[in-house]
Amino acid sequence: MQEAIKNRRSIRKFKVDKLVTKEQLNQMLEAAMLAPSACNARPWEFVAVTKRSVLDEIARIHPYAKMCETATAAIVVVATPKDEFSAEFFPQDCGAATQNILLEAAAMGLGTCWCGIYPIEDRKAHFCELLSIAEEKIPFCIIAIGYPDEEPEARGFFEEAKVTYIM
Repeated sequence: MQEAIKNRRSIRKFKVDKLVTKEQLNQMLEAAMLAPSACNARPWEFVAVTKRSVLDEIARIHPYAKMCETATAAIVVVATPKDEFSAEFFPQDCGAATQNILLEAAAMGLGTCWCGIYPIEDRKAHFCELLSIAEEKIPFCIIAIGYPDEEPEARGFFEEAKVTYIM
């Protein structure tokens, strides 16, 4: 696991001729659904996209998802808060599910880039319309997926100065 964490990068350029399979998407989605959630509410659904025209439209409507032009798949994480409790905690829950997708993809040799949709109202509206997401559901984020066609340097690192130890 440590290797997947250390090797994960945000990829913005993918090999267009290497397709992500349904089996690979299912493996990432299984990892997502194994994420913890407050009171095990699991306030999420997922839209898996491999259709080229939809990926291109995502790149058009989301100002920071241009990498979908070369990605061969994407997963949209959709929050489904059912009550006041899950409405308060879905950002943490969907964030945990998203991170599991990113790490599973990295372990599989795939690249990803996480782009937020929530809480930007016009982005949410565009994705609801594009993907026929019901009004009571909330498009949370999009994850572009594919085989990396770049090798960005690591940007994260440990900073002990940002840690307070109470021992």
